[in-house]
Amino acid sequence: MLEMLKAAEAMVKCLENEGVKVVFGYPGAAICPFYDALTHSDIRHILVRREDNAGHSASGYARMTGKPAVCIATSGPGAMNLMTAIASAYADSIPLICITGQVSTDQIGCDVFQEVDTTGTAEPFVKYSYLIKDAAELPRIFKEAFYIAGTGRKGPVLIDVPVDIQQTMIDFEYPETVELRTYKPTVRGNGFQIKKVCEALKSSERPLICAGGGVISAKAEEELVSFAEKTKIPVVSTMMGLGIFPSEHPLYMGMLGMHGVKTANEAVSKCDTMILIGARVGDRAVRSPKFLAETTKIIHIDVDPAEIGKNMHVDIPLVGDCKNILTELSAAMDSAERADWLAELSEVKNTVPKEDETEGYVNPKMFIRKLSAKLPDKTICVADVGQNQIWTCNNFQFKKGRFLTSGGMGTMGYSIPAAVGAKLAAPEYEAVAVCGDGSFQMEMMELATIVQEKVPVKIIIMRNNRLGMVRELQTNLYEDNQTAVHIADGNPDFVMLAKSYGIEAERVSTMAEAEAAIEHLCNSKEAYLLECNVWRHESTL
Repeated sequence: MLEMLKAAEAMVKCLENEGVKVVFGYPGAAICPFYDALTHSDIRHILVRREDNAGHSASGYARMTGKPAVCIATSGPGAMNLMTAIASAYADSIPLICITGQVSTDQIGCDVFQEVDTTGTAEPFVKYSYLIKDAAELPRIFKEAFYIAGTGRKGPVLIDVPVDIQQTMIDFEYPETVELRTYKPTVRGNGFQIKKVCEALKSSERPLICAGGGVISAKAEEELVSFAEKTKIPVVSTMMGLGIFPSEHPLYMGMLGMHGVKTANEAVSKCDTMILIGARVGDRAVRSPKFLAETTKIIHIDVDPAEIGKNMHVDIPLVGDCKNILTELSAAMDSAERADWLAELSEVKNTVPKEDETEGYVNPKMFIRKLSAKLPDKTICVADVGQNQIWTCNNFQFKKGRFLTSGGMGTMGYSIPAAVGAKLAAPEYEAVAVCGDGSFQMEMMELATIVQEKVPVKIIIMRNNRLGMVRELQTNLYEDNQTAVHIADGNPDFVMLAKSYGIEAERVSTMAEAEAAIEHLCNSKEAYLLECNVWRHESTL
């Protein structure tokens, strides 16, 4: 049914029709008509303190709901600040709808105040982008954008809307369906290829599953666990695949790669058949893909055909949604026993890690293990980028919760805004952000968002007064020539900073203090910040 609306009002109606409940953004003149219309909606707006954090918060929200989430910025610098978050979402296949304001259509290309080529800038790292030139096209475009972002290999879609377009009157009717002739993602696996996969697995003595973030995007966690348990195939994960399997599951061997655990990497080196599922074979996961492909039969399952064979030779490619494919594989495969193969890997897995303590400091690996043991099963753990990320990946014991981080782009400053978005999407979960003192200072302005919106996120700062991972690289590869990594002299008092926002905070420097603080953190119902004093020479692995 047609109704006459301003285009800005129509934009809000589009979001309502898509079931959007929460959006994240930062206003400016070029997006003000949309913001004015948004005040007449029940959609909740979360005001972040930098535009990139709108994208990161939307990322956290989308990863918990599995549906496209919305972030908003104005033209020029607002849109440019958002670009890092858009690129991060693209690298990790996170579905976002990114709405930006633009200067008036008659001023585009004139280098006027706060004008940039937003769609041109974003082109390399969006699934699709729109510069709206006809307000009447808005309903169709929004319908397409949500469909593109949330299907196939998910990702961000940008909608750039000039301010005069937002103020144009249109006849509004939201489409019920969308039909894109050139966009038809494959979701069903090819039957012949599925049969080839089954034959390869039946003849394999040492098969291995490598699960990536695509399994989570497809909501195929249960299907993967069921398939692995039926076939008794051990599982390793990429960083983005952490949390698919409970850490203590007997078939799970941990995270592989340059920062992975010994069990996972030994499994990769010894397997005769590897099934890659929803993983892109990044350089951090597989250091020598050419060598691995020469010694191992590679099966690659992915919804994006462009990923299959991109970084490594593949013997059996299989395009499709892994939820559907795993269901078909489970039905086609018989139960199996692989006692010798599993026993060999379990012997390494069950090695008790060494837990050294340095006087006056918190051991971060031991701390993460103790923290995860105390947190509820349903916990969202969000790691930032740097040493803190690897400490968390390899030591947090995942149960029934979720793990979020910036994997493909490795974006510092991701954890706190993403935790805010994730907590708003799933309030029944505990949400904990782990960051370093370097990454925290790229996102500490979001303490204001946490307070204003009353989001009870728990924050852990691993403070070693260094940009720790870069310092370690300089120590190991550049003869310990440490440059531009010492941040102690500029670091604020993080506890006082948190308290200035009204957030409860404390600092610990021993494991005994840390254990008491962990209890406090787990019992708190409000936002909470815990600073852990970590030895400056603490290693990543």
